[in-house]
Amino acid sequence: MQTQLSPEFQGTRAGAQAEAILSRCVHCGFCTATCPTYQLLGDELDGPRGRIYLIKQVLEGALPTRKTQLHLDRCLTCRNCETTCPSGVEYGQLLEIGRNIVEAKVERPLPERAVRWLLKEGLTSSAFAPAMAVGKLVRPLLPAMLKDKVPGKAPPRAHDWPTRSHARKVGLLLGCVQPSMAPNINSATARVLDAAGIQTLVADGAGCCGAVRSHLSDHEGGLDDMKRNIDAWWPLVAGLTDAGKIEALVMNTSGCGVTVKDYGRALSADPDYADKAARVSAITVDLSELLPELTPLLKPRLDAKPRGKLAYHPPCTLQHGQQLRGDVETGLRALGFELNLATCDSHLCCGSAGTYSVLQPELSKRLRDQKLQALAPLQAQTIISANIGCIQHLQSGTATAVRHWVEVLDEALA
Repeated sequence: MQTQLSPEFQGTRAGAQAEAILSRCVHCGFCTATCPTYQLLGDELDGPRGRIYLIKQVLEGALPTRKTQLHLDRCLTCRNCETTCPSGVEYGQLLEIGRNIVEAKVERPLPERAVRWLLKEGLTSSAFAPAMAVGKLVRPLLPAMLKDKVPGKAPPRAHDWPTRSHARKVGLLLGCVQPSMAPNINSATARVLDAAGIQTLVADGAGCCGAVRSHLSDHEGGLDDMKRNIDAWWPLVAGLTDAGKIEALVMNTSGCGVTVKDYGRALSADPDYADKAARVSAITVDLSELLPELTPLLKPRLDAKPRGKLAYHPPCTLQHGQQLRGDVETGLRALGFELNLATCDSHLCCGSAGTYSVLQPELSKRLRDQKLQALAPLQAQTIISANIGCIQHLQSGTATAVRHWVEVLDEALA
């Protein structure tokens, strides 16, 4: 696809990146078949191909409008289109560039700006934990919209962290909302790794991975979050503390994982952080990537344990963003769990997509309900996933327990 950048974008890094990505677009349309919003709305402008043309027009000098902004907002950034694209178009990067440009040129109405500011500042704030604690106490009294976002009571061992020291050590990002919404995911991760002889370390000062601000078009704020995390992790990465040197940074939330694995690209032009960011990205792994080496260590402890049927929803950030499609299924089955995916549309987004479920509630709930309908025939006792956003979003639409897969494994090891 030929692009003639307007003078405004000629010679800029964003313009050069966008031009390189657009040059690989061939207008084949394979992506429309796997785009959740195109399937729901049937509008070309609510599919990857249409959004690419909108971004291309803006880069060539067309004035974006609120309509342009709306179609870009409706994208889930699930990156399913990247998985199906035969040309390797990096749509996610192009969308980020386009959204940032449109955000700077099109002023949002005050209510939209207020909600986006609250999400950006609130989810990453130290005030989120006490607010969530209050929300849990008064959950029965909350309106349905808020109740959907507040999880129920945490399991008894949610705050039990292993105390043994091991020669093998990894770092763990706790996340911005996960410690308050679902603390058992992090402690279960540490307990499972401890059972396999791996110690989990947490760096003080590490917080939001940067995805929240970046997805809300606060590009600089997202980069600041990334730099703060790198500064917090670096003593452990370089082995500069008494705690020892970590061999990997483990992500148990796939949304954070896809972001941290991208630090190297995001900060490649920063002379102070480029090398460190590349190193951090290189040692970052999703928790499921450790399953092959954990299996022989954990299986002897699981052999005689009864387990119920599990239905697995693979998050988009895992199967499309990180291109990890079989690790959870293969690993848990090797450990003796009965696990199945939906027989149709297991590749499609559940509608959570970070802050999307708040900003686009109607589309988000339609996608959630479709996902739950696809999982229902499996008649599973528990639905498992690998991302806090997917877990809470799906739980809001079903009475079936929805949990992180590591919680199920941890429970079987207990």
